Amino acid sequence: MITNIIFRRSDSPMTSDKPHYENKLPNGWCLTNIGELLINRDGERKPVSSAIRNKQKNKVYNYYGAAGIIDKVDGYLFNERLLLIGEDGANLLSRSKDNAFFADGKYWVNNHAHVLDAIDKNLLDFVAIVINAMKLDDYITGSAQPKLSQDNLNKIPIALPPLYEQIRIVAKLKYWFSFVDCIEYNKGNLQDTIKQVKSKVLDLAIHGKLVPQAPMDESASELLKRINPKAEITCDNGHYQKLPEGWVITSISEMCENINGLWKGKKEPFVKVGVIRNANFTKDFKLDYSKIEYIDVEERAFKKRHLLNGDLIVEKSGGSDNNPVGRAILYEGKDAIFSFSNFTMVLRIHYKDVLSYKYLYYYIMSKYQKGEMRLMQTQTTGLHNLILDKYLDIPLCLPPYQEQQRIINKIEETFGVLDLIMENL
Repeated sequence: MITNIIFRRSDSPMTSDKPHYENKLPNGWCLTNIGELLINRDGERKPVSSAIRNKQKNKVYNYYGAAGIIDKVDGYLFNERLLLIGEDGANLLSRSKDNAFFADGKYWVNNHAHVLDAIDKNLLDFVAIVINAMKLDDYITGSAQPKLSQDNLNKIPIALPPLYEQIRIVAKLKYWFSFVDCIEYNKGNLQDTIKQVKSKVLDLAIHGKLVPQAPMDESASELLKRINPKAEITCDNGHYQKLPEGWVITSISEMCENINGLWKGKKEPFVKVGVIRNANFTKDFKLDYSKIEYIDVEERAFKKRHLLNGDLIVEKSGGSDNNPVGRAILYEGKDAIFSFSNFTMVLRIHYKDVLSYKYLYYYIMSKYQKGEMRLMQTQTTGLHNLILDKYLDIPLCLPPYQEQQRIINKIEETFGVLDLIMENL
């Protein structure tokens, strides 16, 4: 059984059970509260204003507030491991950080965190676990500025096991917490790895190494010449000396029409249209329909610039140093419902029996992820602008049409597995 030596005073009222506890406490446990169990050292706290802290020069000691370290100061109040519990602030309710945390070594605490001590400091570890596992709403006053007063803190009940059981519980929880931390750390690494794998899959795809070639496929050059005898194509060049059998090198400009985006205009009649902007481009090369804005545009302009299924919308102006322009987002929707803004353009394929829009989409995505678009932009008045000639002259390694379909299927099959892994991390 627990002996009174671990309590703040020997006349602490304790009970082994309470009517509002649905289940009885295990043998050897008792129900107490923080006020009876721990030593409150709030009287030793001392706030230091930001004006004074800014003037201090030898700031080497941690300065704690309601949710952790907020600054450094040139002195300290405590020189031991103590339990701190936030006294006020939004974190008491949101619990985005632990409300109970430890400070050790030499440090200073302001008046926004309760300071708790114990005769046996093993108690502090157990109480910290209990506090961080429970909702404190019933003990918090104020909504605009939530506050956990010392009186209410003292009332928080603690179901307390024997000392050695506390130690075993804390040790086991620390083991599992470290295990969870390890998973979280590796989760981030795995997410980065999955992104790299996707980029590698695309790179293999556009170089003919993702799926095998099939001799019965009609070569891309023969198909293209049959449809467009004037097409400028080559089966090899200095940069692509190992072009797979049946592939040709052409360019985006040869295979696509590029259409500049829509200006709002001022001439009637108007028509209300959903206009796709840069803000609708997601980082994973998808189209976010939730952010599409509907506006009145000139009917005549819309007739020339409405989206067709299979169009690739390219960001030609905007971007940033970390996210250059040149992203292409695939539109797979109904015709004549959406248009695209003047910060974008559309690539519309001339020969859909030769080039699949999905293959072109993944091809441009691969080029973008490899950083090639950084060489195709200029910067003026804070905006990054795509150099259209360079972009449209990107060499397009074109496989036979049947092979394009096999490549698309393999990419989407692989991406589906990787996305499933990401969703379940």
